[in-house]
Amino acid sequence: MEFSPSSRGRLTPRDRGRFVGTGVFDRLGLAVCQAGCLPRKELYEAWEIARRARRLFRGGRVVDLASGHGLLAHVMLVLDDSSPSAVAIDKAQPPCAGRIHEALVAAWPRLAGRVSLLAGDLASVAIQPGDIVVSGHACGRLSDVVIDRASAAGARLALLPCCHDFAACDAGALEGWLDRSAAIDVTRAVRLQARGYRVWTQSIPPQITPKNRLLLAAPM
Repeated sequence: MEFSPSSRGRLTPRDRGRFVGTGVFDRLGLAVCQAGCLPRKELYEAWEIARRARRLFRGGRVVDLASGHGLLAHVMLVLDDSSPSAVAIDKAQPPCAGRIHEALVAAWPRLAGRVSLLAGDLASVAIQPGDIVVSGHACGRLSDVVIDRASAAGARLALLPCCHDFAACDAGALEGWLDRSAAIDVTRAVRLQARGYRVWTQSIPPQITPKNRLLLAAPM
């Protein structure tokens, strides 16, 4: 049976044989297999977002908004140890987020004490200009909240929007040329440019998710 990176099936110790290399990705795979509770799709998404973000953005505290299991925050630190810390916040932390954190700290002891997993209002975390705000699959209007919070602070941004809310999200009168979800994301990129940001529009492999447009931005 094909091992699809888009599967929502959980990675378990039985999958360790699929991560036999010596590189960082295989080490991540082994760690989350040991935790035994992460949907496969999230591993591939977090890896693809983080490695593209780190090609552009180095250092800075990582703030993972709508973080889910918090994997993206951890991978950002794994790929760049010059970031001092990371905060991963969601309205509720999944029950196994702590187990994933422990597995990753066991694989990378230098992560110990540097990643905070929080449950609560996203607005409760103050964002600073030197931060990198990240979010994977911020659904609907939440993507705009992430953009607004990052740009209000002058922070860098790596965002993978999801589940476009056609009623609540601005398509910028582009629906005559583009499908509605693309129009919404183009309008988001233009809005960031108007706020003095340099924008990079990229994508992660569609085999992982069809919602694969990655928006990267930094103050000019």
